[in-house]
Amino acid sequence: METRKVQLTGSSSYVVTLPKEWITSQRINKNDPVRIITRADGTLLILPAEKEDAVYNVKEFSVDEIDDPVYLFRLLVSAYINGYSVITIKSKNRIESFARECAIRFTQTAIGPEIIEESINSITMKDLLNPVEMPMDKTIKRMHILARTMHEDAINALNKKDKLLVQDIEPRDRDVDRLHWLISRQFNIILRNIAMTDKMKVTGEEATYLFLISRLVERIGDHAVKIAKNVRLLVETPPSGEITKMIAQASDKSLEIFSSTMDALTARDMKAANKNIEAINDLVLLCEKINNEALNINDVSSIYISYIAESIRRTGEYSADISELLLNYLVKE
Repeated sequence: METRKVQLTGSSSYVVTLPKEWITSQRINKNDPVRIITRADGTLLILPAEKEDAVYNVKEFSVDEIDDPVYLFRLLVSAYINGYSVITIKSKNRIESFARECAIRFTQTAIGPEIIEESINSITMKDLLNPVEMPMDKTIKRMHILARTMHEDAINALNKKDKLLVQDIEPRDRDVDRLHWLISRQFNIILRNIAMTDKMKVTGEEATYLFLISRLVERIGDHAVKIAKNVRLLVETPPSGEITKMIAQASDKSLEIFSSTMDALTARDMKAANKNIEAINDLVLLCEKINNEALNINDVSSIYISYIAESIRRTGEYSADISELLLNYLVKE
């Protein structure tokens, strides 16, 4: 770290010289403009003018050595999450049909990318969504609504003994996943270009916490899918009314913690966040009681009941983790 003195020029202008190594590396010449951004924490950010908006970057994949569509899809998602604006898949010969289908599925799944150019041996996809257009906090609110309704519908299917009610839960989980990918992408764009924090109206630290929170909400969505899968099996051999009632009570408690946690996040309420963390103890006791009752059942339904109780408990615990993140962030304000 270098220390440089502030000099007074004239009667009102203050000057600090810039390191020559930085000027050279950024290819800045005499009389070239630079952007100076005053950030909320009091620091100044100095950027070459043409690089302030730079989020445009390219990633290429050769599919000549790839024959697994699942692997290729994961590579495309990883490139998207890492903030690449243009993703191209190429081949020395004709692109195999599986690779073309994979590219189409990727653009239909992720938010923003579209195929903009295609030839016999290449497919180019570009992200057409401006990351500024979807605030991270609003995306998390949408994820919360999706994950909560998925969980509610799975438990309603158990109460009504109707496995048809869980059919669309897994597709909705894919919506939660794609929203989490978007937040992950925005977070990585901020890491690459810190000037984006001002345009996205978040600090780098806040973006970090929102990214971690979105990951926890995404996991809550995964557990809603697990509940749905086990409910579908459990409906074939439904448990007693008492156990079903206990599961419903535990689910209500878990979702109450989840929603209260998201309310605390919106209100930036540390006391409410702390209350949500404390509430997890009652939920754990309820889930343990369900597991003890399941031990008295002598058929396979006891396993499904235990899995459902575990996912309900994990939903509450992930919600408490979100409240802990919120406390950690707000305690410095």
